[in-house]
Amino acid sequence: MNLMTVENISKSFGEKVVLNNISFGIETGDKIGIIGVNGTGKSTLLKILAGEETADSGSITKMRGLQVGYLPQTPDFDNPQEVVIDYVDRVSVLDTEERLTEAKTALTRLGINEYYKPCSELSGGQRKRVAIAAAMMSRVDVLILDEPTNHIDNSTVDWLENNLKRTAKALIMVTHDRYFLDRVVNKTIELDKGEMYTYYGNYTEFIIKKAEREEFEAAGERKRQSFLRNELKWVKRGAKARTTKQKARLQRFEEISEIKAPQEQRRLEFEGTASRLGRKTIEADNISKSYNGIPVIKDFTYHLLRNDRIGIIGNNGVGKSTLLGMLSGVIQPDSGTVTFGETVKIGLFAQENEAMDYNLRVIDYIKEVGEYIPIDKGKISASQLLERFLFTPDMQYSPIGKLSGGERRRLYLLRVLMSCPNILFLDEPTNDLDIETLSILEEYLEGFDGAVITVSHDRCFLDRVVNRIFALEGDGYAKQYEGGYSDYIEKKNENTDKTVVKTEKISNKSWDKGERKLKMTYNEAKEWSTIDQDIAELENKISSLESEMEKNSSNYYKLQELESEKSVLELSLEEKMERWVYLSELNEKIQAQVTK
Repeated sequence: MNLMTVENISKSFGEKVVLNNISFGIETGDKIGIIGVNGTGKSTLLKILAGEETADSGSITKMRGLQVGYLPQTPDFDNPQEVVIDYVDRVSVLDTEERLTEAKTALTRLGINEYYKPCSELSGGQRKRVAIAAAMMSRVDVLILDEPTNHIDNSTVDWLENNLKRTAKALIMVTHDRYFLDRVVNKTIELDKGEMYTYYGNYTEFIIKKAEREEFEAAGERKRQSFLRNELKWVKRGAKARTTKQKARLQRFEEISEIKAPQEQRRLEFEGTASRLGRKTIEADNISKSYNGIPVIKDFTYHLLRNDRIGIIGNNGVGKSTLLGMLSGVIQPDSGTVTFGETVKIGLFAQENEAMDYNLRVIDYIKEVGEYIPIDKGKISASQLLERFLFTPDMQYSPIGKLSGGERRRLYLLRVLMSCPNILFLDEPTNDLDIETLSILEEYLEGFDGAVITVSHDRCFLDRVVNRIFALEGDGYAKQYEGGYSDYIEKKNENTDKTVVKTEKISNKSWDKGERKLKMTYNEAKEWSTIDQDIAELENKISSLESEMEKNSSNYYKLQELESEKSVLELSLEEKMERWVYLSELNEKIQAQVTK
């Protein structure tokens, strides 16, 4: 059954056309995901469907009596006196005792237990969960959700995902959570440069079908160009007799030559160089933090390695951002120490954008960091870099205030990356970033020559970026799991032993029988069994190179080549020795536990 029909909707902001004659329908059972680069009009389209904004042209036809619910990116909590349950009642009408009970159950499941607490006293994450509960309780036929997974933890995402899969309501949503799109939606709409493309299926099927569409369009364009080349030769020869057949051929040439070629997909690109990182990075020893007498982080110790890829996860309020803040030096611990190596250069991508002067031009905001940025093949100007990040010349000379929220987020990310950090701290980097930007960020991090520590609830991002998880489970301790998010879930479901992170270089630490016992992970045990041999092999290779350098002391070019190879091996040896020290001390502590 057709619930809503959208016909030829157009919307512009100044000279920028975000929606150009968009048409589609919403049917019973539809679960539609809208994707596209930030600034392409995704949220604008949802606002028009919800009646929060009007289109410049076009029409929307709704089934008689159709009820529409809307969850905006930033829900309305303007009334400072309104309590949680009253907000839910205002949005979804709790007109029976049964519905009141259902609403309280949903709130409890979402971690909201104080039903009569003023909404003004809630954190941003708590407000989002209250708004989600209200949206899920609403009696509507079509539910419109704008970034429902932003600013909520993994357990809330799981709950929301499972409920939306089961709901009979038609859904249309904007989200950048790829796993969420894969598991919930059955139709995908892509917005690109004002145009709309519809694909039947989830995110994985969208990727496949989009590639097929682009290849089909490219093949059609190749055939068109081939035809034009051949016809052009005929036109240049000149037809001596303008027969009807020749006139028709000439007309066909003119018609096909006027066809617009498919626009080449704009590809967000970024490359840069990290500053050199020395042997000492960041060392946290027995750090703890409390708020209002309540411990949030207890006795955390970890010495960061050069190429660590660490994800910090846990429910909202358990201290993820606090731990990240202490490790980055933004927050001072109540006890313990955090020391930084002399060569450490931190790049911090915070949950909220740094203070931006909205009157400042986009290009001037970037030029504050530098006119040029060094890259692997030389250097690149601020303007060229902005173009690679999908900021057109017109956008570059516009004030920041004219950018969408997602575009400002992308601009902030660019500024952080172009400062050439060698240790990156990313606090919820996936909030408000579109899927294309996320994919490029993931590719960038894969080749990043430095350490990465991220707090994120994006399961796909964690699986692609990190190889170690620190899980905060509410007791103040960080428990270490090897692998990405899916590995963590698998190990947690198997009820495997969990180790409190204790990698400190402290010889007088006592381990009572009642304390958690240290143990090596499988990968650490495997590395410990071969590390002596690995070190010996590296030392032998360096020795051989030194002998070779003596033989070629008069051959400058050969000497340079050998010196370069030696430098790489010496760096590998230094890292192996660092690992040996860590694993050796860990092994000693494990043995000390056994002998007690």
